[in-house]
Amino acid sequence: MRQLDEITEAVLAYHPEADVDIILDAYLFSAKAHRGQSRQSGEAYLSHPVEVAYNLTRLKMDEKTVAAGLLHDTLEDTLATEDEIKELFGDEIYHMVDGVTKISQVQFASWEEKQAENYRKMILAMAHDIRVVLIKLADRAHNLQTLESLSPEQQDRISRETLDIYAPIANRLGIGWLKAELEDGSFQYVRPEKYKSIVDRMHQGEDERNALVKNVCEAMEKELVVAQIKGVVTGRSKHYYSIYKKMMLQQIDLEDVYDLIGVRVITDSLKDCYAALGLVHSLWRPIPGKFKDYIAMPKPNMYQSLHTTVNGPNGQRVEVQIRSKEMHKVAEEGIAAHWQYKDGDNKTKKQEDHLSWVRHLLEAQSEIQNPKDFLNAFKVDLFFQEVYVFTPEGDVIALPRGATPVDFAYQVHTDIGNHCLAAKVNGKIVTLKYKMKNGDRVEILTSKQKHPSRDWLSFVKTSKARSKIIHYVNHREREKSLELGREILETEIRKYGFNPAEVLKGKNLDEAIHAAGFNTLDNLYIGIGFGKTSVRHVVDKLLPKKTLEEFAKQKPTVKVSEPTGESRGGGSGIKVRSFGEDMMLRIGKCCNPVPGDTIIGYITRGRGVSIHSVDCPSMMSLAGETERLVEVEWDTTHKTPFPARISIVTEDKPGLLAKISSTVSECNVNMTRANVQTSALKRAYFDLSLEILDLDHLNRTLETLRKIPGVIHVERTKEYSKKMSRKKSGDNQGDNAGSSEGTGVWVN
Repeated sequence: MRQLDEITEAVLAYHPEADVDIILDAYLFSAKAHRGQSRQSGEAYLSHPVEVAYNLTRLKMDEKTVAAGLLHDTLEDTLATEDEIKELFGDEIYHMVDGVTKISQVQFASWEEKQAENYRKMILAMAHDIRVVLIKLADRAHNLQTLESLSPEQQDRISRETLDIYAPIANRLGIGWLKAELEDGSFQYVRPEKYKSIVDRMHQGEDERNALVKNVCEAMEKELVVAQIKGVVTGRSKHYYSIYKKMMLQQIDLEDVYDLIGVRVITDSLKDCYAALGLVHSLWRPIPGKFKDYIAMPKPNMYQSLHTTVNGPNGQRVEVQIRSKEMHKVAEEGIAAHWQYKDGDNKTKKQEDHLSWVRHLLEAQSEIQNPKDFLNAFKVDLFFQEVYVFTPEGDVIALPRGATPVDFAYQVHTDIGNHCLAAKVNGKIVTLKYKMKNGDRVEILTSKQKHPSRDWLSFVKTSKARSKIIHYVNHREREKSLELGREILETEIRKYGFNPAEVLKGKNLDEAIHAAGFNTLDNLYIGIGFGKTSVRHVVDKLLPKKTLEEFAKQKPTVKVSEPTGESRGGGSGIKVRSFGEDMMLRIGKCCNPVPGDTIIGYITRGRGVSIHSVDCPSMMSLAGETERLVEVEWDTTHKTPFPARISIVTEDKPGLLAKISSTVSECNVNMTRANVQTSALKRAYFDLSLEILDLDHLNRTLETLRKIPGVIHVERTKEYSKKMSRKKSGDNQGDNAGSSEGTGVWVN
């Protein structure tokens, strides 16, 4: 086990004025608290906090952070109390220990929810005190070194989580060595065969690569001396996981990875970096397109360096990185390089720039409540492959690769994003879906009449843009549904000859609201507008029963049979996202979607949500009413038959109808209708209606029918209603879309 002296000596080496007594006190407290505890490897538990503390010295952290590293598991895994930590070590260290403590005691409904809460806490910790997350990273780095004592399932889970979250965080914080250590430590457990193969093959050619690096370094050192440029030249090898990622990304073998080795030149000043670049290009021919200037345009994690790839000795490609001493310090230590030991409570300007992405994540987490959406946003901001674009004033903005003008607009200001009308890129109008390229000059055109659309969510890349759009769209949908619901209910009340203003103040109102499952009148309106509750059920509670009965006698009604458990209505087989259960759904006969088709829902006026294929003409003609469209998905837990229509062309010969019928039956399909016609060309045309479970079931049936001797052609047909494809306007169009002879079903 590492000794305490190694930790204190390391701290004093980079921070001579540090109060190492607090580290000693933390060590003694941790040793006492963890006495008798062992890790699964058999080592004394104290070895873990000691290694974590040592990792923090590698990050050159202050003595209080190192002390918190020694104490980080005491609240969770020992009998130590919060009051003890506060009394002995003060609030600052206590808050760091508390921030690191896992939330394993809290019960969550799902793994995603648990992970989302862990990451929310991590983001809040980063915003409040970045040292908390640095302790977490130091903790994970040591845990990876002792994974061999855990079960294969635990090894795989911890390693994947590290690759998904912790290594990208280290990268985002600019800590190069820690990112590489976390990735390689996880790689050997996630892909053990690939890891061993790369390690073995790298060892085989090690002597040859070392000789090449030596030749390049010596040549560069001579040129630096002649040019009177102070600098140090060293060789470097790519770490194993980065090699694996390049092989997978480019679908190449190890022999085709040309930059397995590289040379790093570290100079004294910025101007010497560019001078050294000139020397490199005078010695060896640069490879076109392989030069990147991260000094003029730093990465979002503040990384700065010049990268170039050249044809080195014997025509072998060599990647050269050139940076100053200060840049190298930032590249290796990241955010820790900007830590101010004497004034640790105040963030420097560089720290603020370093953590701007954390502020964006904080904004996102406050507006995205769905755990899955939050995790996706979290990962998007971590796996940040940047593109650099310019504002009209010449300021540089870094965005994820594939970002659009809408992402740019929200990055500049939320109001600009919310009123984004169009964009000019390099002086030319482009679509809002345009994927920006490095060096683009972007100008956003705005209009007070323009507002975010749900369609934007299909192409924006940044979590900030996504969260702002979701927030706005949900707010607008709520307002629209409130107005729509009020109109529907008041219209229904007037139909019975009553004044809505009087009825909606009567004694029956509270009973009607609560019977429908709401707590306020506005929420009831919204429920009706969304199609979440039936307006008839509400009216039954509001109006006198006698009046309703008399009205029913005066007006003939059409009796609709209730769907049986064997029909498509036994369980709708459809879920409407965000609006819960007990929602009236109608499946339009204009397109008859089946499970497996991409579908969308349309909120009708008082008749619930109608379900259509996305390519249904009735939906394609509703481009102006996107606020009434909702996301829906098939519920695979229900095995409910759905109608599908198919057409078959065959040779006109006896027995084919019987063969087709028996084949359909063998495929466990119920045929509900058959229409057969023949032609003078000795052809028979079958128009069949079937009941199938999903798209795969239908496709298997079609494939089986195609194999019948005499069958020429088989295809699925969709009976798009002609009235749906005609251009209409206003609410009539939407109401027709919702009522296109669909079958009503309740989701229970």
